[in-house]
Order: sequence, then structure tokens, then C-alpha cells
Amino acid sequence: MLANYLIGLREGLEASLVVVILVAYLVKSGRQHLLGRIWAGVAAAIAISLAFGALLTFGPKGLTFEAQEAIGGGLSIVAVGFVTWMIFWMARHSRALSGELKGAVDRAVEGARGGLVLVAMLAVGREGLETALFLWAATQAAARDNASTTAPIVGALLGLLTAVALGVAVYKGALRLDLGAFFRWTGAFLVLIAGGVLAYAVHDLQEARILPGLNTLAFDVSATIEPSSWIATLLKGIFNFSPAMTVLEVVAWVLYVVPVMALFAWRVRRPKPPASRDSAAAGIRQGAHA
Repeated sequence: MLANYLIGLREGLEASLVVVILVAYLVKSGRQHLLGRIWAGVAAAIAISLAFGALLTFGPKGLTFEAQEAIGGGLSIVAVGFVTWMIFWMARHSRALSGELKGAVDRAVEGARGGLVLVAMLAVGREGLETALFLWAATQAAARDNASTTAPIVGALLGLLTAVALGVAVYKGALRLDLGAFFRWTGAFLVLIAGGVLAYAVHDLQEARILPGLNTLAFDVSATIEPSSWIATLLKGIFNFSPAMTVLEVVAWVLYVVPVMALFAWRVRRPKPPASRDSAAAGIRQGAHA
């Protein structure tokens, strides 16, 4: 549940900050009458994300076991790709997010009537689609392990609700977030989570007989860590760790986590150019207090 809570919190906070920036800028510029378009775009993004989640959940029904495993493994890899892209995108653009969105609002207001709706829908919908895909991968993994499939959903929902509360607090000026530190720590943790999802995707593809080595184990510590024990459940829920993993699963985990974590550490520690020292949080606070 903790891993999915973090996913919901991270994605939800990004979406909430986008909405905060858009709303604050319209209020600051005296265009409150356009706020309805922002909320229409947010509602459309939520509806699209829910529909996408339903399609993922009910689409593969009735297929053979191998086909379901192949689809599950393939979509899990796509989810890992989306999360990895999101981690590095936010590390790169978080400081300039406020200015980019304000420019998009100005262009949308000057253009077609539905332009502002589209800006809000695309900005929020991206986070929603990523969350739906990653959450689907988590519920699929829980179902195959005979674990609760509601726990990932509850965890993600609690994360989203926390993110919305934080977004409201930021807008009201009651809370100041160190966004740089938040995205650094959650980004590093998400790299580990994504590595576990990738390893499980490899296992799915082995079950589907697309990849070899299903019976070639790298280790089996089931005698030490009982698969039904609380520690095994905790490790599985957070990192997708299994007491028994194949060689190919371990190789995939190492080949993903080691270089991605090193690249992420280099990216967040790289000196910032003087022109970009103003953070997205400063832009949000200025808009909210105007």
C-alpha cells in the first residue's frame, strides 16, 4: 500500500500544483470568469483516466492465461517507462513549471474558446493516465499473488487525497513545500519501485513463455522469509520483492535500477544555472497571494 500511496501522492501533487498555478494565475490576472474552463478540463481529465483504468481492467478478460500474462508484462514495462520519464521530466522542469503554464494560459485565452479546457485537460490528464497504468500493474501483481487487490487502490486514493489537501494548503498560503527536496526523495524511491515492477513484468513474460528461464532461480529465501509473513508482504508491497526470483528478473532489476539511480542522482545534484533559481513553489506562492 505504501508504494501506491507514494504514487498517488507524487502524481496527485503534480496535478494539484498544476491546477493551483492555473487558478492562481487567472485570479491574479483578473480572469476569474474563465475558472469554469479549468474545472471542465480537470473533470475531463479525470473521466478519461477512469475510462482508461476500466479499459485496462476489463479489456483482457476472456483471453488465455498466456495472453493475459503477455499483456500484463508488456503494459507493466510501459508503466515503468512512463514513471521513469515522469521522474526525470519533473526533475528538469519543476523550477520552470509555473512560467510554462502561465504562457500556455495566455496563448489559450487568445486562441480558441476551448483552448483553456484543453490546457487543463492535458496537464492533469497526463498524471491521471500514468497513475491508472501504474496502479493497474500493481493490482495485477497483487491478484497473481492472491493478495488484496483493494489495498493498492486504497493506497493510491489516500495519496491522491493527501495531494489535494496539500495543493489547497499551498494555494491558501498555509503551507510552503520544498518541492526540490520532495521530488528528489520521492524520485529516488520511485526508481526502486519501478525496478520491482520491471522485474515482475519479466516474470509475467516468462509465464507467457515469451522469455526463457522461468525455472532458473537466482535465489530462493522462502525458508528464511516466509512468503506469507508480514515482512515478505511489506517488501512485496513496496518493492515487488519476492522470496524467490529468477535470474532474468534480478538481471532486469539491476540493469534498470543501477544506471537510472546513478543518472537521477547526477541530474538532481548538477549545479543549477543562475537564471533558473526561482522555484515553481515561489511562482505558486506569488500567484496565490496576489
